[in-house]
Amino acid sequence: MADDIHRRGEGFVFLALFGLCIPAANWLIGHAGTMCIPQGPCLIPVAPGIMAPSGVLMVGLALVLRDLVQRRLGLAWSAAAILAGAALSALLAPPALVLASALAFLLSELADLLVYTPLQRRGLVRAVVVSSLAGLVVDSLVFLQLAFGSLEFLPGQVLGKLWMVALSLPLLHWLRRRDARLGLTPA
Repeated sequence: MADDIHRRGEGFVFLALFGLCIPAANWLIGHAGTMCIPQGPCLIPVAPGIMAPSGVLMVGLALVLRDLVQRRLGLAWSAAAILAGAALSALLAPPALVLASALAFLLSELADLLVYTPLQRRGLVRAVVVSSLAGLVVDSLVFLQLAFGSLEFLPGQVLGKLWMVALSLPLLHWLRRRDARLGLTPA
């Protein structure tokens, strides 16, 4: 019983953080970067000579957090979070980016879910990395094509999101070891 309460409590923390990624991504893309394109995104360097819209950082983190929501709260909560996140993304995106933002969010998180779900029992870290890769590619392709009609920033989009997935790996390793020590199982 205490383990279930602990697992669900962590799940709601992950859910709240997942939800916060959406307004953060929308704010970043229009307000924070080393350069901002008029009527376009603010950009950040993600590698030497490679720029990306700054919102990619939060999108990469959201993919990881969605997996953790599913691990702690289950598939139904995760699916509901995706639908709520897509609606929130549409509400918060700048008018020119509403369709691109909402559809990219919805499709990328669904791709992440479809890959993560069958892999999760074989290992948390592997499942998160592979599902996040699927989600970040889908998000990048859909968002860039719909928002800007160009895949010019595709390498930067993919790399920026990949950085956030990579930065989450130590937390995922720690979480997996702690879960095993405590006997916590996925929802």
